[in-house]
Amino acid sequence: MPVAAPDNYQAGFARRWGHLRHPRVRALAWLLDAPDLLDARDPLWEGRIASVGPATPATAHWLAVLDADPARLDAALGPRPDTRLGLYAEKLMAFYFAEQGRLVAHGLQVRDGPKATIGEFDFLLDDGAGGPLEHIEFATKFYLLRRGVHGDLAANFDAFVGPNLADSLGRKMRKVFERQLRLSDHPAAQALLPRPVAVARALVKGWLFYPAGDYVAMRGTGAGHCRGFWCTPDEVDGLDAERFLVLPRLAWLAPFQAPSASWLLDKAQLQAELADHFTASDAPLLVALVAERDGHVVETDRGFIVPADWSTRAATLA
Repeated sequence: MPVAAPDNYQAGFARRWGHLRHPRVRALAWLLDAPDLLDARDPLWEGRIASVGPATPATAHWLAVLDADPARLDAALGPRPDTRLGLYAEKLMAFYFAEQGRLVAHGLQVRDGPKATIGEFDFLLDDGAGGPLEHIEFATKFYLLRRGVHGDLAANFDAFVGPNLADSLGRKMRKVFERQLRLSDHPAAQALLPRPVAVARALVKGWLFYPAGDYVAMRGTGAGHCRGFWCTPDEVDGLDAERFLVLPRLAWLAPFQAPSASWLLDKAQLQAELADHFTASDAPLLVALVAERDGHVVETDRGFIVPADWSTRAATLA
């Protein structure tokens, strides 16, 4: 069963951003710091993958100031938490682009008539010189590699499937490339745009999860991308940790950290919670393996616990 690497992404994030305390600021730091899920330099993506990194010292200072006084961020996101993780991440990035003075439009819908929605521009960005715009299609995704998949996966990104089996990395990128990045070509979009779009690219963040933590290197994914494991409840006994935390959806972005967490579970309690959960639902749960360090509870590894028949259903749907 998976054993966290001595210097995995969680360890590096703790070194760079362990001083940040506000959950929304930590989530934003992860969006700006995390390696891109896809390798922008790989010819496979035809130069249509965007990147915001690496985080500069100026960005680190900006985040530290924001952490000390997050009023601007809280006002931008609103008092009521989003229920959709993708929308939450999108609002965080919109705040960042606005603070950088680059945001021209966010969530700009394109309609062909009063009822027909053609699409939506996630972000339209300005380079500061008043020239053509950049269209950024943004996604924060979590995919699990099906068991028994080996070899060159570059042409088979459908082997990475969503935890609820409703999506795949391949399907997502086909939609992005074939439809969403071409939105500015539509006459209805051209009539709406304040200036022409010069370039359209996808910014993709997220985590990839591998069966039992067995990492499979593959062309097209970003080097050092955030990754974890997935397993079934009967494999939980092999997890190398004493304390666990079931992560709520809006806590899926940055590695978990808190001064304390009274709801931590030991292995027996986790097994009992999983048994109760999978009696009523077949939705996988994202679990953080945690430890106490320097007076804080910190995430050391993470993985999806899936129902026993998940792998069979994933293979069938593929």
